[in-house]
Amino acid sequence: MASSSFTYLYSQIILFTIFILLPPSSSFPLNDTTHSSQPFKKIYAFGDSYTDTGNTESSTGPSSFTFVSNLPYGMTFFHHPTNRYSDGRLMIDFVAEALSLPYLPPYRNTKADTSAGVNFAVAGSTAIEHEFFVKNNLSLDITPQSLQTQLQWFNKHLEGVGCAGGGPIRRDCGALFDDALIWIGEIGANDYAYTLGSTIAGSTIRELAINRITEFLQVLLNKGAKYIVVQGLPPTGCLPLAMTLALPNDRDKIGCVGSANVKSYTHNLLLQSKLKDLRKMYPHAVIAYADYWYAYRSIMMNLNTYGLKEPFKACCGSGSGPYNFDVFAACGSPVSRSCTDPSVYINWDGVHLTEAMYKAVSNLVLRGKFCRPPFNYLVSRKLHVG
Repeated sequence: MASSSFTYLYSQIILFTIFILLPPSSSFPLNDTTHSSQPFKKIYAFGDSYTDTGNTESSTGPSSFTFVSNLPYGMTFFHHPTNRYSDGRLMIDFVAEALSLPYLPPYRNTKADTSAGVNFAVAGSTAIEHEFFVKNNLSLDITPQSLQTQLQWFNKHLEGVGCAGGGPIRRDCGALFDDALIWIGEIGANDYAYTLGSTIAGSTIRELAINRITEFLQVLLNKGAKYIVVQGLPPTGCLPLAMTLALPNDRDKIGCVGSANVKSYTHNLLLQSKLKDLRKMYPHAVIAYADYWYAYRSIMMNLNTYGLKEPFKACCGSGSGPYNFDVFAACGSPVSRSCTDPSVYINWDGVHLTEAMYKAVSNLVLRGKFCRPPFNYLVSRKLHVG
């Protein structure tokens, strides 16, 4: 026990020394292609619809969002639907750009070039296994894929590149992780959403979801993962869906649904506690926490700074209610329409964000103060230490 504590303390001193000798985040050009070598040569991404770049489509996506394969999805950047739940790029796309890597292909695109990484995220996915929701008659969860499914897909991918994914660590497979960034997009919001109206306590979902995420991270770390970024949940009470369902008097200081935001915040606190424990268990890995909650909140409180004007209304919807959101007439449906300028909106379709918002959050995480340790430190350590 004492030896383990000493190892952890020593590693932290070394890491801190490296950090203070490296340039500040604002001075490190993450997408500078003049470097003799890229810090990472591949990204493996996991998560839900906030990270999914095409593992679902209109016929396989989560309930109420069954038009993702139709315009106006994808209208802003790609100019055609890509099965991303936004008008354009997602946070994981901006991460790839920052590291001078191509956009990640979805795992289900079997013809894609996966040499620079794979995206295993699935829209509608949960941290808790699907069987839990089936067992408890929670019919809102129509997506059979969970974080465990994504791990199974990852293992199959490893087998496909000649590395057994399910068994003990193999020395010859460790190199696969040496140049890989593991990005865990937000996961867990669906777990809470699918229990809406049930008797299952939020604390039960929180404990189960965080345990599944922690177990998932341990599997990756035992396989040899060295550089991991884990996103927290956003303030889900700021989404038009939550605003529509909640009572008008359930609001916090920034005008969002207070009870929902407290739930996300509490979830993130427990997640950060687990990440702290993992850092002690795996002192040679860099495990960063991307603070989605506070980055989002910071933008909400300074809209003009980011060129945003509309914090609550969905850009794409059927014109229903104060937030332009109707669960029965979602974005992409025949009766819906898009706003003329998504770049001034935070919300795209009532649950998912606009490219403009994803870009703003990405900048705060990748180049600002909402990643701990700073993302620049993670990149710099990779370049200097390997």
